Amino acid sequence: MARFHTLPVTAVDRLTDDSVAVTLAVPEELREEYRYAPGQHIALRRTVDGVEIRRTYSICSPAAQDGEGPRALRVGVRLVEGGAFSTYALKEINIGDELEVMTPAGRFTLDPAPGLYAAIVGGSGITPVLSIAATLLAREPEARFCLIRSDRTSASTMFLEEVADLKDRFPERFQLVTVLSREEQQAGLPSGRLDRERLTGLLPALLPVADVAGWFLCGPYGLVQEAERALRGLEVPRGRIHEEIFHVDAAPPAAPSTAPAHSTVTARLDGRGGTWPVQDGESLLETVLRNRPDAPYACKGGVCGTCRAFLVSGEVRMDRNFALEREETEAGYVLACQSHPVTEKVELDFDR
Repeated sequence: MARFHTLPVTAVDRLTDDSVAVTLAVPEELREEYRYAPGQHIALRRTVDGVEIRRTYSICSPAAQDGEGPRALRVGVRLVEGGAFSTYALKEINIGDELEVMTPAGRFTLDPAPGLYAAIVGGSGITPVLSIAATLLAREPEARFCLIRSDRTSASTMFLEEVADLKDRFPERFQLVTVLSREEQQAGLPSGRLDRERLTGLLPALLPVADVAGWFLCGPYGLVQEAERALRGLEVPRGRIHEEIFHVDAAPPAAPSTAPAHSTVTARLDGRGGTWPVQDGESLLETVLRNRPDAPYACKGGVCGTCRAFLVSGEVRMDRNFALEREETEAGYVLACQSHPVTEKVELDFDR
């Protein structure tokens, strides 16, 4: 189960005018709890005027190779207009501050193995892929990685030095392709968006598409969607495509309610269960949180997947899903933050 602990800030590094990297120290007694796979994320929590705020940020540093777990966690934070946590991170967090940090979660990961891998990222979507690529290249000498990244301008590009370091360390095994949407480059690809049409022509020219063992798509919803369509058009099997969304537009209007007049949810969480009535209009996560404040969640927007639960019985309607793979939904998993009861009784298991 995901848990929060208080960790000290040991570094705040300015990456661009609107982004920083925050490093948190992990004490020896918590290193096992904070062990993470490359590509996973953590949630940061703070309370403002009595209201709890949680935001999810991907870990950008390579996963530890020893058996002790990480001594530090480093995340990238980009300013979101009006963002309650990102504004705080860029303007107020200092070395020595303490933050409430959830233990790592997420399934946008890669277990290092020989082969060719590739990523298409936009903006801050570089964050988890940086950890994936650095870990893979360091651990697996027979692996290669192609990174295709899209940013607005060179000045807005996060982790420039870290990516350049990978190129210097692994010149024969790391391929970097940079596209700027709002700035012409002196060399390389012309500026412009990476849409389906452009990627369909570009990818086969860069690498043998059919030989890529895993594609990692991360960034704004539009980019990820266009990249997936391009890959499917190039006949890449769905099982080789992995996605993580970093930004989606506002939620669509709620679908007409299909909930029965009186419904209950039974939830198993951290080995303990309970049954509670679902109030009109609330999600199953909101019902569980009213009775079990320790229920796992971060974004509540169907993006991070922290609230994933197994649907033991009953039926639910999910408003949207940007976190679960098709294989997961077919296996019976749902996002509790987006799920509403369709049957009178619903049973969830957060422990599976």
